[in-house]
Amino acid sequence: MNMHSVLLYGCAAAVIVSGSQLLAALAVEDGDEVAPPPALLRSWRRPVPRAAAALVGVMVVLGVAQTVAPAMIDALERHPDGAWWRAVTALSVQSSGWFQLLFNLASLAVVAPVAERHFGAWRTVLIFVTSGVTAQAVSMAGWSPQGGGDSVAICGLVGALGTWYAARGSVVALRRTALLIPLAGLVLCLLTNNHGVGLLVGCALGAGPAIPARRHLTA
Repeated sequence: MNMHSVLLYGCAAAVIVSGSQLLAALAVEDGDEVAPPPALLRSWRRPVPRAAAALVGVMVVLGVAQTVAPAMIDALERHPDGAWWRAVTALSVQSSGWFQLLFNLASLAVVAPVAERHFGAWRTVLIFVTSGVTAQAVSMAGWSPQGGGDSVAICGLVGALGTWYAARGSVVALRRTALLIPLAGLVLCLLTNNHGVGLLVGCALGAGPAIPARRHLTA
C-alpha cells in the first residue's frame, strides 16, 4: 500500500470515528447518557425533522430509479467537459454501484436529522447543496472528471457539525477530537480527493452560530 492510500484511508477513518462520536453526542438531550446507536436513532424522534426526511426520501427514490433505469447514471453524472449543470445532477446518482448507494443512504439517514435538529431545516439544506455542488464542480474541473454521488454533500454536514462543536462544544475531549474533521478535509484536498472539498466547505458554513433547532422541533 502506497503513502497516498495510507493517507486516504487514514482520513476516512478519522472522519468516521470522530464523526460518529460527535453525532452521538449531539443526538441526545443535554446530560443524557445513551449508547451511540440508540442515540443516533433518537434524532428521528417526533416531531420528525422534515428537511432530513425529505433529503432521505428523495435519495431513496433516486436510488430506486437508477436501479431500474441504469442509463440515468450516465445522463446525470459529471463528465469531462460536461455541461455545468452536471455539478448539480451528479449529487443525485451513485455511480459506483450498490455499496455506494446503500452506504450513502445510511450515512445520510444518520447525519441529516442530527444536522437539522442542530442547525435548522433551511441551513441544513444549504450546507448539503453548497458543499455537494462545490465538490462536484471541483471534480469536474480536473480532480475526478467522471462520476457521481452525494457523499461529498454528507461530508459537508459532518464538517459543519465538526467545526461548530470544535469551537463551542461542551465536552473538551470531544472538541479536540472534532478538530480531526477539518484536518482530514485539508489532507484530502492535498490528495485531490473531492470529499475534502465537501468537508472544508461544510466546515466554513458551520463556523457561524447554530440555530437552536431542537427548540423549534419540540415546540
